[in-house]
Amino acid sequence: MPIFADSSESAVTKAIIQGFSEMMIEHLESDVIIVGAGPSGLMCGLEIAKKGFKVLITERNNYLGGGFWIGGFLMSPVTFRAPSQKVLDMIGCPYKRADEGLYVAHGPHACSKLIAATCDAGAKFLNFTEFDDVVLRENGRVSGAVINWTPVSSLPKNISCADPIALECKYVVDSTGHDAFVLRALHRRGILKEIKGFGAMWVAKSEDAVVEYTGMCHPGLVVTGMAVSTLYGLPRMGPTFGAMLLSGQKAGRLIVDVLKGDIEEEEMVPKVLGKKKR
Repeated sequence: MPIFADSSESAVTKAIIQGFSEMMIEHLESDVIIVGAGPSGLMCGLEIAKKGFKVLITERNNYLGGGFWIGGFLMSPVTFRAPSQKVLDMIGCPYKRADEGLYVAHGPHACSKLIAATCDAGAKFLNFTEFDDVVLRENGRVSGAVINWTPVSSLPKNISCADPIALECKYVVDSTGHDAFVLRALHRRGILKEIKGFGAMWVAKSEDAVVEYTGMCHPGLVVTGMAVSTLYGLPRMGPTFGAMLLSGQKAGRLIVDVLKGDIEEEEMVPKVLGKKKR
């Protein structure tokens, strides 16, 4: 007796194509596009999607989570400084106390829990999708993302003329880590005048600074996670992930507050920078 329901190869293919097409059409216009599905991008997407807003997260790799799967030196434990362990409580990931105010969890468990929570909240993903450029409006506002399949960039120039496509949104979030791909797209155009590059490792200072500087850096563009360090020249924090989670959470909550009309957009600019937009 067969175990599985009868189905044809064409039916399987149709289900894949139809599912992908429906998702793409639904997200041609989103509330938020998050570029980069590392811990800060996932956390940001979770915060926004759970409030009912439409979120699309793009990721250039064929997997989600970035470096969250592993800790330092290719070892699986990941560390969190208080109070970021509260996020682990929220997503249901077990952890242990390693030192005063320092907690450790199993990377694959923490990462998979965060991915699942973000999916459950309603965020959608485009894997193997590389950020190519920003969509700009007359006033210089970032209003979307230009994307292409990741393998296209690996093709020889003479056969790589596969045009990208554009998706529109109200806010783009740069969650691409140290590379800061979205920020660099604005920098190449002379719109963002300076990207300082991240500083040397200093755990005690870096995590607070990353969260403090998280916010809108240009109209329509919010920066979170290690891209914050790259933009403002902040110290790197190394293999600890609390700032990634709390930075993403802060970015998501700021965007939600603006979309709901609870705060003005200018209030997303980090207080340490004042009200002036970059």
